[in-house]
Amino acid sequence: MEFKAKEIAEILNGAVDGNPEATVTTFARIESGKPGAICFFANPKYEQYVYTCKADVIIVNKTFEPKEPVSATMVRVDDAYAAVATLLDYVTAKKRSYKRYRGCRSRVRWSSKIGKKVYIGDFAYVGKRSQIGDYTKIYEHVYVGDDVKIGSNCIIYPGVRIYPGMVIGNNVIIHANAVIGADGFGFAPLEDGTWKKIEHTGNVVIEDDVEIGANTCIDKSQMGSTLICRGVKLDNLCQIAHNVEIGPDTVMAGQVAVAGSAKLGRHCIVGGQAGIAGHITIADNTSIAGQSGIMNSVKQEGQNLMGSPAFPLKQYLRSYAVFKNAGK
Repeated sequence: MEFKAKEIAEILNGAVDGNPEATVTTFARIESGKPGAICFFANPKYEQYVYTCKADVIIVNKTFEPKEPVSATMVRVDDAYAAVATLLDYVTAKKRSYKRYRGCRSRVRWSSKIGKKVYIGDFAYVGKRSQIGDYTKIYEHVYVGDDVKIGSNCIIYPGVRIYPGMVIGNNVIIHANAVIGADGFGFAPLEDGTWKKIEHTGNVVIEDDVEIGANTCIDKSQMGSTLICRGVKLDNLCQIAHNVEIGPDTVMAGQVAVAGSAKLGRHCIVGGQAGIAGHITIADNTSIAGQSGIMNSVKQEGQNLMGSPAFPLKQYLRSYAVFKNAGK
């Protein structure tokens, strides 16, 4: 990549404060910016580095008022954090090539329908009657079962396993070794103390613009569909059980576990290692702190919850001030 400050400002709808001809060829963190690099400053905790950074260009908020001289050219934007995401996406898109490729050691069943300029790596397998949309990349060692539907512009990284009958929308990214569509954890107790497996006949439906982290598992439903709605982002090592529904634009950090038939609303934020019990409903715009346990339905929208069992954050902090000293 090679960009001038004025070109970056044009891409980001920003304004140049400094030399519009300043040229960058790489990205860097603001703590370690070097000549030829572009950095961004969005968190006030890092302001000290703005004055010592050696990068040629720094993306900053329009409201930023330096307290000391800044040697780098600044590109002022409405939201520096969002702007760098836009720029990274722009650079990635320019590098991305769309060439039809099928590895000679891959296997695609004759009844499958493959769109234009689809990449299928070596040792990948695409089952009977499956459909792969245009410009999708199926990397090496991916298993796609029978009757799977995958949309356009998807990226399926190495080692992913997609069981038969799953449905995946457009612009979906699934990272390495994720498993989509394994049986849920369903067993019926018998009188002799053994457990009878309950067959799962449903599937998983993943809507558009979803990203799923490495080693995450999403189980298919007993009946109907486990549903991951548009714009959901799941981190690595998450467990989504059968018949779960995750609302649009909800995000989950690593090692979150959601038990069967739970329903999360739109734009929820779930911290790492949190656990959500089965058969409950979480209201829209709920934020759940890391390692929290949600045992009951959350009916009021917009709450911040913490603890196990979790309750509103302000109450938790007041309670913590008492119980942390209980043993003294």
